[in-house]
Amino acid sequence: MKKLLSGAALVLAALAAGTSLSQNYPTKPVRIIAPFAPGGGTDFIARLLAQKLTERLGQQVIVENKPGAGGNLGAEFAVKSPPDGYTLLLIAGSYTVNPSLYKLSFDPVTDISPIVQLSQGPFVVAVHPSVQAKTLPELIDYARKEPDKFSYASAGSGSITHLASELFLEMAKIRMVHVPYKGTGPALNDTIAGNTQVIFGSVATTLQFIKSGRLRGLAVTTAQRIAAAPELPTVAEAGVPGYQVVLWHGLVAPKGIPAPIVQRLNQAANDALKGKDVADVLASDGVTPAGGSPDQFREVIRNDIARWSDVVKKANIKID
Repeated sequence: MKKLLSGAALVLAALAAGTSLSQNYPTKPVRIIAPFAPGGGTDFIARLLAQKLTERLGQQVIVENKPGAGGNLGAEFAVKSPPDGYTLLLIAGSYTVNPSLYKLSFDPVTDISPIVQLSQGPFVVAVHPSVQAKTLPELIDYARKEPDKFSYASAGSGSITHLASELFLEMAKIRMVHVPYKGTGPALNDTIAGNTQVIFGSVATTLQFIKSGRLRGLAVTTAQRIAAAPELPTVAEAGVPGYQVVLWHGLVAPKGIPAPIVQRLNQAANDALKGKDVADVLASDGVTPAGGSPDQFREVIRNDIARWSDVVKKANIKID
């Protein structure tokens, strides 16, 4: 009986300590590592989140950019930081591509503590107006009749735009010529100029050119149509059943961060994502709020790593 009481007392003490830790955290500024240069989508989401967490946690949350090696430099720095809740990492979908292309010094699933998925959005499949195809089924039909007639632009070999395009080609059973660029901007500009015919672009960068007639939108890559362009069907409903690619960002921490701190951060982030002001700001970048539990986000990461690994192997993709 004494042993049982002693065990119960330990459990209660641990719960009390956890509650105290969660309530007191943070006691100093928190930094979010953005593993890309300032001005991009990851930096944009990181700074929005930092502002909202600062308001909710009562301590300053700052963004520290550590670009390099496709995001791996900043990721490695954050993952190997003390698991005390004061160094966090903002990741994008490219985080789940890198394990198939680079030799990492950490495990991208077991060496992190997922906190929350922050955003979600589609690629827009677009073509230059000179392309005869007015719909995605027509583009697929033309490409089947004349393999390698069309070229598609990407942000670089091994980029998420490259892999999303290759997954589409494989599932549609067609061939196109890959033209890699050093970034999204040059890829988009050359497609607008007609030097390449097809691009999988983000809503924020691509939709404005579709609306102005400089590109023709054919489909979106998410499972549902989007409010910003409801006339565009999904790739799945337009001829490639089962195809879905979601652009996302999320927040993680080093493995071993105390569970009460994970819960506090998850709750604060989910609360922020429910605000109309956040939804409006994210909409300007072509995405919508996500939210959810740490376990749900871990499954997103795990599933995307497996999927992109399969695409890299089948398409024999190498980084430049």
